[in-house]
Amino acid sequence: MNRPGVGFAARPVAGIALALAAVLTALSGRYGFHRDELYFLVAAEHLAWGYIDQPPLTPLLVRISTDIFGSTPMGLRVISTITSALTVVVVALIAREFGAERRAQILAAGCAAVSGFLMGVGHLASTATYDLLAWMVIAWLAIKLLRTGDGRWWLALGIAAGIALENKYLVVLPLGALLIAVLITGPRAVLRSWWLLAGVLVACLIAAPNLLWQASHDWPQLTVAGGISEDDGTENRVMFIPLQLLQLSPFLVPLWIAGFVRLWRSPTLRWARPVALAYPVLCVVVLALGGKSYYALPLLLVLVAAGCQPTIDWAAAGRTAARRTGLAVGLVLTALTSALFTLPVLPASAVNFVIPVNKEQGEQIGWPELAASVAQAWQQIPEAQRARAVIFAGNYGEAGALTKYGPAYGLPAPYSGHMSFHDWPHPADMQDGPVLLVEQQRSPGYENHFTNCTQVGTVDNGISIDNEEQGTALVLCSGTTAPWSQLWPSLRRYY
Repeated sequence: MNRPGVGFAARPVAGIALALAAVLTALSGRYGFHRDELYFLVAAEHLAWGYIDQPPLTPLLVRISTDIFGSTPMGLRVISTITSALTVVVVALIAREFGAERRAQILAAGCAAVSGFLMGVGHLASTATYDLLAWMVIAWLAIKLLRTGDGRWWLALGIAAGIALENKYLVVLPLGALLIAVLITGPRAVLRSWWLLAGVLVACLIAAPNLLWQASHDWPQLTVAGGISEDDGTENRVMFIPLQLLQLSPFLVPLWIAGFVRLWRSPTLRWARPVALAYPVLCVVVLALGGKSYYALPLLLVLVAAGCQPTIDWAAAGRTAARRTGLAVGLVLTALTSALFTLPVLPASAVNFVIPVNKEQGEQIGWPELAASVAQAWQQIPEAQRARAVIFAGNYGEAGALTKYGPAYGLPAPYSGHMSFHDWPHPADMQDGPVLLVEQQRSPGYENHFTNCTQVGTVDNGISIDNEEQGTALVLCSGTTAPWSQLWPSLRRYY
């Protein structure tokens, strides 16, 4: 049985995790809610075993966080911050499984903390935030299984995978990639165990409530995934390699390459070869599916953890302090560039500078202004008709923003056919008055469901930030072409 070489560097690793948590907390209140967070806030008020586009865990965590810490960007993101700090610790534990000494464990924690991907998802409450921790825990347990050959680790893997499936189905991708890699390189003995069946059964049992929900609703997540691939698949494939290099950090590329080479070539880590092979296998799968580039990024953090020991050895082998200085400078540059492009460190008016690299920065700006613009358009409806009038938003971000900010302007609850908003309350047939449409781009096909439509306003965030909602059209229609109960099924949008 292989064993890690040294103890765990608990205190310095915890210090790095706490430092990351402090930075995320200090910046969590800047800008505002992200469009997905506004959606999660509404989903958290409609807790269920499933949603059109996701399992139930993220809305549940949003509900817990806001109930305890307040329905503000800072309160919403507390659990995300804790999750990201734990991810740093798990990456250091992974490095230890590969035999990293204390200095290398500390380096692994530091690299994780300053990586652009972890900073970016750690700043927001998102499915990717919790998914990253789940992938790291699953990788850690799988590495323990491969290192020890002890089949009982399958049970822990099953528990972790089951919980992860209640957050996002993407976890099947690294598990599948690792399984393929084990079949190719071995050790295949870990697959000949009754504990494997026990782990699968436990995972299925934990994930069953959402799987049953999806089955009873005709698997809408598959429809959503198919739409993403159809709409963005070509762009995702073209940008896959550049974003693999950029999203974690260009300065970390030498470390994960060193980690891959170490796991593939080192005689003492022969049992870990499938961990190295799993990354290119996963990349091929993601490219074939037209998935987003970040789907493969968590395994790069595993390779970074593996590359920290050879990096420490390289730095120590230098006759001067040049190599150690170079390593320190690289980490500082990584931290600075990652923070610049993923955290709200710039004035809101300067966010256009980073949007070409990270559009999610812009999606945290302009939502109160959108609600204000909708309120101005709403005032154009004669007061006598407003009781029967409807606000219909084109996407869940707009609907979430109007749910959050609209009451301060005296606006009624909005409706939308996008994602799970379609499953929540829809207008009653007696609401047969004017309809105010909120459209990112005007669409004749979309407006054909309504009558006498005229644009009466345009959304302006006031600082010319080029996000998705800038220039959104506010279109006032005299009514619908059919009662809402008849019209509603045709207004569903999966993407």
